[in-house]
Amino acid sequence: MSKRIGIYPGTFDPITLGHRDIIRRGSKLVDELIIGVTTNPSKNPMFTPEERMEMVEREVRDLGLDNVRVVGFNALLIKFAQKMGATVIVRGLRAVADFEYEYQMAGMNQQLDPGIETVFLMADVSLQPIASKLVKEIAQFGGEISRFVSKDVCEEVIARVEREGRKGDY
Repeated sequence: MSKRIGIYPGTFDPITLGHRDIIRRGSKLVDELIIGVTTNPSKNPMFTPEERMEMVEREVRDLGLDNVRVVGFNALLIKFAQKMGATVIVRGLRAVADFEYEYQMAGMNQQLDPGIETVFLMADVSLQPIASKLVKEIAQFGGEISRFVSKDVCEEVIARVEREGRKGDY
């Protein structure tokens, strides 16, 4: 029997407690879970791909999961999944709005490779409102983000905001 490999793709800019929850739960569904850290310039990244890789690797180590590894990629997701030998794509859902987009993506991926299934995991109720984009915006305007990210990530985001300058009147 072959090893079941899953891919959990994302920009992870920054990695949140919601991402950590999906990683922890997704790792139980497969023999190996590959966290695919990708680039998406349209999301206006705060951190470089290398910084995000280091951040995700540290967070995965903190979770103590021995069947999870982090791989960077800049390609079509389905091509990356094929290259990694994956048969499952893990996607986290926070709200109904996420579902429409993810459902469309899952349908397109199924058309591209029907041998790769998409599995949706609902975010823990306490983590559903957390989005990387909102974490960055809150930090940039001087708000408190420690409820949404780990202590280390919080420190990195705050340091970046201090270096690049806050926004707004506060």
